[in-house]
Amino acid sequence: MKMKDFASRLTAGIACAALVFGLTLPARAAAPDETIRVGSYKGNSLDVGERSGLIIGPSGTEYTVTSSDPDTVAVEQIAGFWVAVAKSEGTAEITAANRAGERGTLTLTVGSAAPASADSTGQPENLDVRQELIRLINQTRVANGAAELPVSEALMNAAQACSDRQYTYHHNQEECEAVTAYGYPHGFGSNLTVFTGVATADTAQHALENWIKSPGHFQAMIDPKCDSIGVGVTEINGVTYCYMFVGRPDTINPYG
Repeated sequence: MKMKDFASRLTAGIACAALVFGLTLPARAAAPDETIRVGSYKGNSLDVGERSGLIIGPSGTEYTVTSSDPDTVAVEQIAGFWVAVAKSEGTAEITAANRAGERGTLTLTVGSAAPASADSTGQPENLDVRQELIRLINQTRVANGAAELPVSEALMNAAQACSDRQYTYHHNQEECEAVTAYGYPHGFGSNLTVFTGVATADTAQHALENWIKSPGHFQAMIDPKCDSIGVGVTEINGVTYCYMFVGRPDTINPYG
């Protein structure tokens, strides 16, 4: 299938960034053995047959994830990401633990399956594509002498929010505001590409190739000063929008 790139005006790797300040955490104090954050992209309620990516933080740490009832909710690891799979109606507790013995939990409730929406192609449904895109970007970084980047929950959410807005060129202020709103406190680099075609297994490769062909976008991907990564993929009406945010802790955000 021939794909046409809509984003001829893309600005490469903007170093838009955030005022460095202390993050204000929620008032709720975690229990001593619950220092890990565990969330679900689709929320705490799933339908039978649904899959939802798990958001586990802090990022950059290896976790072991288990389910209290795998027959109700199973957990799978795909390309370094954990995914919850709703198997049957009921409730299960998902536990993430690190090597230091710290842990966090999430309770998921599974209800009866609801009819799928033909137009539902946003964040949760494209999680596999997003995971593959991150894998390919990290693979490209290593091949060019840069370290792999851990996934940032904040940058994942901000990138998805921007791709959902169906931008065909960079909106610097809106991107900076999204990154700040979702909690990343520093500057960042940004890549965007838009092309025709439904989001499939080839989408991540196509986005990567578009960015490799553009010197500015390529440099944003392999920037050694980055500390984390997040991507967003949205497919609407046969058009796919792909965003990449990479954290730049050495820069600030004028809209922070």
